[in-house]
Amino acid sequence: MKVNDVLQLLDELAPLSYTEDFDNTGLLVGNKNADVTGILVTLDTLESVVDEAIDKNCNLIVSFHPIIFSGLKKITGNTYVERVVAKAIKNDINIFSIHTALDNAWNGVNAMICEKLQLKNKKILIPQTGTIKKLITFVPVKDAEQVRNSLFAAGAGTIGNYSHCSFNIEGKGSFNGNESSTPTIGKKGETHFEEEIQLGVTFHKHLETTVLQTLFKAHPYEEVAYEVTTLENTNQHIGMGMVGELEAESTQEEFLQKLKETFHCGCIRHSVKTDKPVKKIAVLGGSGSFAIDAAKSAGADVFVTSDLKYHDFFKAENNLLLADIGHYESEQYTKDLIVSFLNKKITNFAIVLSQINTNPITYY
Repeated sequence: MKVNDVLQLLDELAPLSYTEDFDNTGLLVGNKNADVTGILVTLDTLESVVDEAIDKNCNLIVSFHPIIFSGLKKITGNTYVERVVAKAIKNDINIFSIHTALDNAWNGVNAMICEKLQLKNKKILIPQTGTIKKLITFVPVKDAEQVRNSLFAAGAGTIGNYSHCSFNIEGKGSFNGNESSTPTIGKKGETHFEEEIQLGVTFHKHLETTVLQTLFKAHPYEEVAYEVTTLENTNQHIGMGMVGELEAESTQEEFLQKLKETFHCGCIRHSVKTDKPVKKIAVLGGSGSFAIDAAKSAGADVFVTSDLKYHDFFKAENNLLLADIGHYESEQYTKDLIVSFLNKKITNFAIVLSQINTNPITYY
């Protein structure tokens, strides 16, 4: 198995095309064509983690956070980032980061938090826009079913809970709006006159290359007339944060205690408690102050996140309880999620869960 084979599997869990613009995901160090000897999964890639990978004969580190976040201008060993990169290169260790791609995934970071809190009826807190695309093409009537089924097999026509959805517009047509024109794009270079229908399907943007390759292969014409547009619809299965519900109402005190025990928090920084019962919970692993208003709009009783600043807590305004459980604490189960996923996909060698605690924060 090559490094790239593993990366393609991880793309099924969290396509890198849904990475936030500010982020740096993907293969950060190494060679995608290298043979994999073992996989070590970690939250952060530190020098001690690289040492662990070497000791356990793992030449691929799958890390949640990217060790290279902004550009490196030199590698002299003056910073921990430079030392990690240098040691990885010296020992032929490949480093891959999945970060906000997994934050935005339906079965990603926030789904894991919901699972630990036993939340039901979960929904995306801030759905991502610009992730749904529409393909329109003209197909001879006799070939329409075959082309349509090929596109379905490639993943087109499946959005959210809807699958195998497409639409046809009967009759001849063209993209220039001249409905009376007759298509003349030839098969094998010949002028060709056939009755056509317009076929349209929607698909997730990470499938665009696959969908177009499938169209070109399944379509009977050598030159295929088609158009791809990005829809304005928000994607209810891709985005930041989640909202879910407890099985039964709880007091704020009871919920905070459960939160502390579940995530092994040294402490929980929270806004002023009120007498409001707790039922609906918003969660966002990592730094989540930007989503406070979204949590309010969703009607959440509590917003669980991390890295809140002093003035962020004023935004609670007695409408909800803000609970900062710590950055590491909010994302700590992410590596378990990745290991579980890879274990189901790869059976010929073990996936190693890093035993290094990479939390840089301690509590006195």
